[in-house]
Amino acid sequence: MAESELKQTASMECRRCGACCVALSISSPIPGMPHGAPAGVPCIHLDDRNLCRLFNHPDRPSVCREFPPMPDTCGSNREEALELMSAMEEKTAPT
Repeated sequence: MAESELKQTASMECRRCGACCVALSISSPIPGMPHGAPAGVPCIHLDDRNLCRLFNHPDRPSVCREFPPMPDTCGSNREEALELMSAMEEKTAPT
């Protein structure tokens, strides 16, 4: 199975919970955050409903647009997503 097919099979629809905007580090520039956002620091574009204000905007960074929501990173709810993504971030952080 090709990588794109595997991604498509394993992905899910984004529930727009904002977990990836908090738990994961974003190293690329974001409008208003020229150095990105470290893990655990909410992106400034995350609103009080945990929705990204840039979600369908052309200024949304490619790293955000290309992050595929998947059950093994997003879990079944926001709390589980925060736990899973925080653990992933910790495992992949530079030592």
